[in-house]
Amino acid sequence: MRSRIRRAVAAVVVLTVIGSTTAATGRPDPYDAPGPLPELSAGTLNAHYEAARREIVRARATALRVGDGGRVRALSAFLSPGRRFLSFDARGHGRAVEVIGDLAAADRVAVVVPGADSTLASYDSGKFVGGGSRALYDRALDERARADGAGPRLAVIAWLGYDTPSTLGPGVLGAARAGDGARGLRRLVTDLHRTNAHARFALLCHSYGSVVCAKAAHPLASQPVDEIALFGSPGTTKRDAAALGTPAHVWAGRARGDWMRYVPNIRFLGVGFGADPVSRGFGAEVFDAGSGPHSGYLRPGSRALGNLTLIALGRDREVTRA
Repeated sequence: MRSRIRRAVAAVVVLTVIGSTTAATGRPDPYDAPGPLPELSAGTLNAHYEAARREIVRARATALRVGDGGRVRALSAFLSPGRRFLSFDARGHGRAVEVIGDLAAADRVAVVVPGADSTLASYDSGKFVGGGSRALYDRALDERARADGAGPRLAVIAWLGYDTPSTLGPGVLGAARAGDGARGLRRLVTDLHRTNAHARFALLCHSYGSVVCAKAAHPLASQPVDEIALFGSPGTTKRDAAALGTPAHVWAGRARGDWMRYVPNIRFLGVGFGADPVSRGFGAEVFDAGSGPHSGYLRPGSRALGNLTLIALGRDREVTRA
């Protein structure tokens, strides 16, 4: 145990040095803060979509002006016909909240919560929140088609709503950013419930995003969240599923090719995240996440995507257990 703690502390020192040498240069952010938005409700959905689109157009113009090619490409894709965002902020690594499907008419809403290294530039990659959320929505459409249009209608929220840590920075070893993310996630689900009062919610939480969901679970206990899935998780800072303080069905999954299996499940002086969610003692229901890599849970055709889609749809009996 002592040797594991020493390794964790050494990792903090190394990553702190790396973080200090790769910190921001102090140059001012060229991107402007977004304008105010009306309170989210069914009646203001279109106003949110239109306002977010204007912010994306404005940010793209700034990216062109400053020669930020990665942002130009990403934001040009955001402006594709049919894409709708509830909110958008280009500052820093960026934040974006996208709606995939008909939010107002959905019977179920899945919120995909990403982990480390999620930025606007990587957003649409199949490994990250935007691309993965679309794969989830497409799989749900396939499930509905196989059932001849029966079953719940799903909307997916691709939620890049917090400042995700870098895997090469010290922030990834602590829960400080998860606390900020949890507050944002609680506000989001509360707003979504006000927008669609009959929908039930699932939180699908990848990697560091599982720490965010764990911190948000108890504050969301009064909301209609009935499924929480933790996948590729380093831990949650909680000793077990009961300590999450949620009435939701708690799932956990780890793919056999995920390097996260080698991360020590310790928590010491605020470093690390404690118990492994897929361990027997944690008490989550473990689903079969297949054999893919850490970034492959939402890959089209994967075993993990199939089971996460069933969890999002509330079809618990059909989920294959590990």
